[in-house]
Amino acid sequence: MRKTRAARSGRAIVLGLLVGAMGTGCATNPATGRRQLSLVGEQDEIAMGRQADEEITATMGLYDDPELQGYVQALGSELAATSERPHLPWTFRVIDDPIVNAFALPGGFIYVTRGILSHLNSEAELVAVLGHEIGHVTARHAVSRLSKSQLLGVGLGVGAILSPEFRQVSDLAQLGFGLLFLKYSRGDELQADELGLRYSLRGGYDAREMAEVYTVLKKVGEASSAGRLPSWLATHPDPINRRDAIEARLAALGHDFADAKIERRSYLQRLDGLVFGEDPREGFFEGQTFLHPALEFRLAFPEGWDTQNRRQSLVAVSPDEDGLIELTLSSGADPQAAVREFFGQQGVTGGRLQSGSVNGLPAASGRFEATTQSGSLSGRVVCVRYGESTYQLLGYSSADKWRSYEASIEQSLRSFERLTDPAVLDIEPASLSIVRPRGAMTLEQFGERFPSTVPLEQIALINHLERGGSIAAGLEVKRVVGGPSR
Repeated sequence: MRKTRAARSGRAIVLGLLVGAMGTGCATNPATGRRQLSLVGEQDEIAMGRQADEEITATMGLYDDPELQGYVQALGSELAATSERPHLPWTFRVIDDPIVNAFALPGGFIYVTRGILSHLNSEAELVAVLGHEIGHVTARHAVSRLSKSQLLGVGLGVGAILSPEFRQVSDLAQLGFGLLFLKYSRGDELQADELGLRYSLRGGYDAREMAEVYTVLKKVGEASSAGRLPSWLATHPDPINRRDAIEARLAALGHDFADAKIERRSYLQRLDGLVFGEDPREGFFEGQTFLHPALEFRLAFPEGWDTQNRRQSLVAVSPDEDGLIELTLSSGADPQAAVREFFGQQGVTGGRLQSGSVNGLPAASGRFEATTQSGSLSGRVVCVRYGESTYQLLGYSSADKWRSYEASIEQSLRSFERLTDPAVLDIEPASLSIVRPRGAMTLEQFGERFPSTVPLEQIALINHLERGGSIAAGLEVKRVVGGPSR
């Protein structure tokens, strides 16, 4: 539950975007020179990307650093200008997410997370990532996949992001966020690699750094658990195979890299102070209790329930996945209006509205029943006014299970209260600090001389080093400082 009021994401993508484009058929791709199935014209492609961009930025959030955002935009624009589609409205954004991830939307909308930035060591490596994603756009991979799915009559199969039982929309109406989950083929990925190599060379960069990117991505995959969103490693072929393919391609080209750009020092200097890992200011769990320092509230969930902190919602799911608790921001001006707004949704039958308080905060609540495509639901909604916001706390289950969940859900909904612990309210995230040791040393000596608040294995990973490896004198090295001490 992030500190953002962008609770309404762009769901205005309409069927006409695809239906109106059905006459385009096959076309020659400008980047590959090959004939390609395309049921989506360029203007519709751009419109889809722009709509999806609104939804992605609202749902995932941008990293709050205008200077870094401007740098990535300028670098990406310069690279895209050398592509076969320079006229697209190229937009490059840094997403506020610790996951190592990069992705592209149709029409020239490209994203990198702060997580992947923290794992790269030079501008040439970032160019490799951006070039790959530019390649997906110039080769119109997403458009081709969408066209094929339309011909086959296959929906995207993406459910509503929040409370799908109550906010049912068609697959196409959810196309914006659904574009994130399109799976590219192995051929698409290898083609994007080749195009990324092309753009890196055109930009005057040392394209050999692409191989280093794939090496570190492999190590990230080995060290990490499943991510929250589709990542490079989840949707791409094995990084080592891709590294080998790039090295073979470079060997065949015989390119002279004597004057090629790497830009290690200037890149790392831009990362000084970058938030590293999860940002506790945006909320974190201590056991089953969620604490949000920025919004100054706490909420307890039932034992054994699976919890997840999303940018616009806080969710807990029962062990059998037949019960759910969700916290979101309501658009209602006061608790009573918020409950009435909830009761007014199609398919929802509200009970008696009750006014009162929750832990001293103005509140309103009520029981409800809902009819969905998958069956009947029973639940309770509690809306609480706190500060300048009205929070909607929702708990429900299938109608036949409600009695078994009612007490635990009610207890959770009414646990919402002010957060007053100074140690939590003042908590700060960890961040990168760039240092330049005067003398040569091993990684272990670096860890002793410049201690970090994360394990040495993680320092080795983000610096592309091995245990026992050496660090040259004067070389810029990342360490991690600060972060929660609880």
